[in-house]
Amino acid sequence: MRRRLVISYLLLMVLVLIALETPLAATMASRETERVRADRLADATRFASLAGPALRDGGPGPIESELTSYDNLYAIGAAIVDRDRSTPVSSPRYRPGPVTATVLDIALSGQQTSAPESVWPWTTDPVAVAVPINDGGEVLGAVVIVTPSGPIRRAVTSWWLLLALAGLLVVLACVLTAFGLAGWVLRPVTELDAVTHEIAEGDRGARVQHRLGPPELRRLAASFNHMADVVSDVMDRQRAFVAHASHQLRNPLTALRLRVEELGPSLTDPDGRSEHQLALEETDRLALVLDALLTLARAEREENERVTVDAAAVAASRVTAWAPLARHRSVALRLATTDAPAYARTVPTAVDQALDALIDNAVKFSGAGGAVTVTVARRDDGVALEVRDSGPGMTESQLGQATERFWRAPDVQNVDGAGLGLTIAAVLVDASDGRLTMRLGESRGLVAALWFPAPESDPSVEPADEEVPADLRPAPAR
Repeated sequence: MRRRLVISYLLLMVLVLIALETPLAATMASRETERVRADRLADATRFASLAGPALRDGGPGPIESELTSYDNLYAIGAAIVDRDRSTPVSSPRYRPGPVTATVLDIALSGQQTSAPESVWPWTTDPVAVAVPINDGGEVLGAVVIVTPSGPIRRAVTSWWLLLALAGLLVVLACVLTAFGLAGWVLRPVTELDAVTHEIAEGDRGARVQHRLGPPELRRLAASFNHMADVVSDVMDRQRAFVAHASHQLRNPLTALRLRVEELGPSLTDPDGRSEHQLALEETDRLALVLDALLTLARAEREENERVTVDAAAVAASRVTAWAPLARHRSVALRLATTDAPAYARTVPTAVDQALDALIDNAVKFSGAGGAVTVTVARRDDGVALEVRDSGPGMTESQLGQATERFWRAPDVQNVDGAGLGLTIAAVLVDASDGRLTMRLGESRGLVAALWFPAPESDPSVEPADEEVPADLRPAPAR
């Protein structure tokens, strides 16, 4: 946008300069030509007063010496032409041409004249002036002076070069002024764009300086800062409410479960015991939902602190941790990776929690006899982790909804889970500038892929293993 503003200012200035300097350049050429023409007409008039006796008597008289001296002094040719267009007297440098023929026609009719009207830098014809020689009202001939146009062209060219230099200096000053003005006008917009990107990337404390630029943009910057403060405050209040509500509901829920559990021995009716078991399961489900909400609130509150982790080592530890559950459900869980480290730069616990959510879902939905494979590889200047299962997979529309909060596929509503596991994983991956994608397997099942950026340089020390607090473990969901 700055370039467009500068170009528009420059174009306007160039048009103004052309409108001003073009008439001025023409005036300078006409003035220089007129100055020379006036001098030559005065000289020709003097020669015409001396040439009358020469034409009447038929002899050269004193005019011949005058023309020769004039030619030698000024290097300008001159001649006396009679009515028959013969040249009884001429100086050594006099050379007739088309221009002299034109002015002679007018001079022999009794009028003094000159040609051309103006000498331009590209003009090659000389400047010719002609004055009639009169005797008692009769035109006996004419005096013709032919001046080379070279000196006039050089003078006109010099003036034009000065005009061009002055215009160039004005354009340069205009460009500098335009850049300064455009920078002053657009600096708040540029900073507003940068701060918007910073806020979008997670820096909710970024603000715009509201004392730059025109008053209108200052008010816009102040309004933007106020809006950012309000939005940040609302988000903080929302996350604090979710975290506090989840935490405060734990104790009443635990007490409620204990009381419901104590009712078990007093129930003798089989239907009552069945309902009692369902109530216990619902309290456990509600506990999982509260834990997941608390984990999500903490994940979204992260200030994007980055740590370097060995994704291969983390994947190996998570596969080992989930192996007992996989064996219990008759699912083959294995890790396909090399022994070499695969370092990634992420927010704390991002790799752990994302893998926990993906492996939990894969084991849960693969079914007895299924297989789950975790793959770690370096790819695209980062680290890629894939979790492949042999479950039923999802439809294309379901893949687009899988990371929404509390979303669950219609055919798995009865499966344990809160619908927040993939949401938590997506939040952590996004905060790490990574990617979470899901696609259908080649034959069946689902492939959930994670990608995290690599650190700028290989870490010189072994990164510490990440320990995931118990209250940050994601709830199984799909």
